[in-house]
Amino acid sequence: MSSIWTYAQGSGYTPEQSLVGFTVEAADGAIGQVDRQQDQPDMQHLVVDTGVWVFGKSVLIPAGAVTRIDSDARSVTVARTREEIKAAPQFTTDRETTHPTYLAAVGNYYFSLGLTPAS
Repeated sequence: MSSIWTYAQGSGYTPEQSLVGFTVEAADGAIGQVDRQQDQPDMQHLVVDTGVWVFGKSVLIPAGAVTRIDSDARSVTVARTREEIKAAPQFTTDRETTHPTYLAAVGNYYFSLGLTPAS
């Protein structure tokens, strides 16, 4: 399942690039802005501030869901719909970004959606 936590080849990801502040686009519309990113190997993910879309909550999106990073447009495109992202296990605190049980739940959820990016 580690591929869910790693950016796919061809996504445009470069390790030295900060994605903080980039707009995040789902398959069916914008979902928010990157608030934080984790680049630790096999745990790469984005914490996205959804603003009012999900009542001011943040969501955690595994790097494997990212299909495209456009540095010029400062945008990140993910391979899921807004409703799929909204239905993911709820993110509430930064402590969860390293909690194995929470990360396993998120990984299993996205894996169940068929997220299997090429490595």
